Amino acid sequence: MWSTEHSVETSASPEAVWRLWADVPRWPDWNADLAQAELEGEFREGSTIRMTSKDGDVVELRIAEAVEPERFVDEAALGGITVRTTHLVQPTGRIVYRMEITGPDADAVGPELGPQISGDFPDVLKALAEHAER
Repeated sequence: MWSTEHSVETSASPEAVWRLWADVPRWPDWNADLAQAELEGEFREGSTIRMTSKDGDVVELRIAEAVEPERFVDEAALGGITVRTTHLVQPTGRIVYRMEITGPDADAVGPELGPQISGDFPDVLKALAEHAER
């Protein structure tokens, strides 16, 4: 398994952060790497999110868990690994993103792929907090 965690302090309420998470088509407003984000269905467990990066890469995520306004978890199955990201907003004013890469190929693939995926987490978290505080 490979994992990483990033967090940021915010004065925004958990409800304000949740509204931004649940408005998937607007994710590019605060995630500079995204050209587009789409949600199939409602923002709840079992729904699918399709993100398109500015480079044209498409990633499909399944919402594995959604507990309003506290957290949601998405998963992407990529061959011999699963990338699972927990998005958590704490009542104390902290937003946390924790990524775990598991599966048979996680030890080989995780150390390279993990930082590629999560490298923008600090910038994304900062922009998310700024938007939620407005």
